[in-house]
Amino acid sequence: MAEKAVVIYSGGMDSFTILNRAYKEGYDLYALTFDYGQKHRKEIAYASRVCQQLGINHRIIDITAINQLLQSSSLTSDKAIPEGHYEAANMKSTVVPNRNMILLSLAIGYAVDIGANKVFYGAHSGDHAIYPDCRPDFVLAMNKVAKLANYEPVDIVTPYLNSDKAEILADGLSMDLDYSNSWTCYNGRDKACGKCGSCVERLEAFAANNATDPLPYEASCS
Repeated sequence: MAEKAVVIYSGGMDSFTILNRAYKEGYDLYALTFDYGQKHRKEIAYASRVCQQLGINHRIIDITAINQLLQSSSLTSDKAIPEGHYEAANMKSTVVPNRNMILLSLAIGYAVDIGANKVFYGAHSGDHAIYPDCRPDFVLAMNKVAKLANYEPVDIVTPYLNSDKAEILADGLSMDLDYSNSWTCYNGRDKACGKCGSCVERLEAFAANNATDPLPYEASCS
């Protein structure tokens, strides 16, 4: 019997790669996608479609109520999404306070409930500059907590913790993944904006791999 594992699956480029990597490694996967009121809700539809195609157990969890407490982020409020690279100071407006701790806590509880001992999530080195809850120290601390919080220890697995977006994409391309099945843009419009930090980093990754991003971009970015 295959080992059960939970994947926090946003529908974005990184979690798409992790989901497929774990799938190819033979895990019995249970994907969780969280609706926390993000502007880029379009990623949820992408996540649902991919899980349906792969036959993966998938749950979309509505936690939009937390927005009553978390209004400082441009991802969950009426603030404009900033443009530029993730290393720019203005990108800090995209931080949703404590988001990954919240999502990991829920995923760990789900893992214990279904008898899974692993939770995969997509922290990577490109996020270290502005997202404290994607840094190695946070992952190490959460892993310790995950082993203490329940009678059944759960491992938090971050395959790309020390990899950048280009390296993640290279791994996905080596698996012949179709990245038109992932959504990255923070704006969530019909086409990707090409200007938000998420789009900029994605486009840089494709350029570094001498590959073409299959997503459609707005005319001003082509």
